[in-house]
Amino acid sequence: MNILEGIRTVDQLEVENKRVFVRVDFNVPMEDGKITDDTRIREALPTIEALRAKGAKIVLGSHMGRPKPGKREGLSLVPAGERLAELAGVEVHVPDDCIGKTAQKVIFDLRPGQICLLENLRFHEEEEKNDEGFARELAALADAYVCDAFGALHRAHASVHALPRLFRDRAAGHLVMKEIRSLGRLLESREHPYVAVLGGAKVSDKITVIEALLERCDAILIGGAMANTFLAAKGLNMQKSLVEGEKLPLARTLMEKAAARKVELLLPTDFVVGESIKAAEGKVVAANAVPEGTMALDIGPESVAAFGAKCKDAALVFWNGPMGLFEQPAFSNGTFGLAKALTESTGFTVVGGGDSAAAVQAAGGDIASKFGHISTGGGASLELIEGKKLPGIEALRP
Repeated sequence: MNILEGIRTVDQLEVENKRVFVRVDFNVPMEDGKITDDTRIREALPTIEALRAKGAKIVLGSHMGRPKPGKREGLSLVPAGERLAELAGVEVHVPDDCIGKTAQKVIFDLRPGQICLLENLRFHEEEEKNDEGFARELAALADAYVCDAFGALHRAHASVHALPRLFRDRAAGHLVMKEIRSLGRLLESREHPYVAVLGGAKVSDKITVIEALLERCDAILIGGAMANTFLAAKGLNMQKSLVEGEKLPLARTLMEKAAARKVELLLPTDFVVGESIKAAEGKVVAANAVPEGTMALDIGPESVAAFGAKCKDAALVFWNGPMGLFEQPAFSNGTFGLAKALTESTGFTVVGGGDSAAAVQAAGGDIASKFGHISTGGGASLELIEGKKLPGIEALRP
């Protein structure tokens, strides 16, 4: 089935002089009260500008972090509102709550084209509980609903799942449409060779996505700490490296499935090792010769070259998960080197959000601009690739 079947787009809504609740994903990284990456805010601009051009009164709702009951410090959306105002060139009103009289007053005073960004939805625990009463309080603030929070589509939370069902006029925003169309290509396309590159720490986090990709891919390249578990399952001594001991049988099973389906499963042949994750420098060693007292913290140059060569002539490439501890300069070459290599691929390249997207942005230069698509949602993109139905998408259907 077409993932977007029956779903209207924001451009199909009649919104002149109407209050439109737009669920955005402004859950941006912060450091010392400052936004360190405003990508998610920038990606929301096309939908916001389209609604402003049509004379809508815009009510934005988002979560930020995972606040504990009664705790708000560092999780306010005020900095996001300030950054949006700079990017959009208009005033953005941010009331001190997302429901109640203060929010109502700000919203009912809005004129066409004006914007209100509600305070963090998760300051109310009912948001994560998908509480219909909370959803009704939010629904009272608007006349129509638009979802543009791709990174939250896999969460059955009130503003994503219960709320849209309370509106007759509901639609997907430009970002959600772009994400679904780009990632949908990985699900529906028959283009080959199709190569997936998976990294990150744990095999257990990627079991279902690996199994799904085994049905579609010609090759799966595995890096990051999860590669250690596969190599350990083949009998290599990974010394102090992170290995999921209880997942060794699973790793063997996945390798057997890959062989049975004639899917090439490529593992690193060399690593950059250090004595701990705090090591300031690393040493390149063969994968079968990790020195005692050290741990693999990045894939080595030989592996980067092999992975890059495999991706170069691919028609489709999906990358999720860093190749190593890229936040540390000594262990960043694997991830950044792969990012650069993927820009030379002749096919459609997709980065699956989360740490991978952050790594591409950190790789420097104009590398990010050379990818076919960089997703704004890690968990949502993986669940889509797995073939799961996303609650936020299902709630938009008639």
